[in-house]
Amino acid sequence: MKVLVDADGCPVVDLTIQLSEGIEVFLVCDTAHEFNRAGATTITIGQGPDAVDYAIVNRISPGDIIVTQDYGLAALALARKGRPIDQNGRIFTDDNIDFLLHTRHVGQQIRRAGGRTKGPKKRTPHEDKQFAAAFETLLAQQPLK
Repeated sequence: MKVLVDADGCPVVDLTIQLSEGIEVFLVCDTAHEFNRAGATTITIGQGPDAVDYAIVNRISPGDIIVTQDYGLAALALARKGRPIDQNGRIFTDDNIDFLLHTRHVGQQIRRAGGRTKGPKKRTPHEDKQFAAAFETLLAQQPLK
């Protein structure tokens, strides 16, 4: 098992590394970002539409944990038997991904039509605690080999 982080704009990079003691962590980002963190390997991908997402998907093995806020990447990770989680501790599953993808699609339609949708709220320490608890649940579900 390894942990793959969609590191571009991810607010829990350091927390993920801290919680992943003894597990390989890969921070995947594009050339517009630079990550050098102790305890993790950085993989830098050329810029391009979804280039980081595809680089992550191509590295997923069954049981890997993928940290991302991208519903599309989460769906691809589930198809590869990965275990995606977002920065707030929501664990993506086959039971919730279709609804989330539909919600994303509706939001895109509203924005294309000139409408506005709300952005994310300011991050709080409570979300870090929720992420840590859910991440540790995923770690407990998959024993280290």
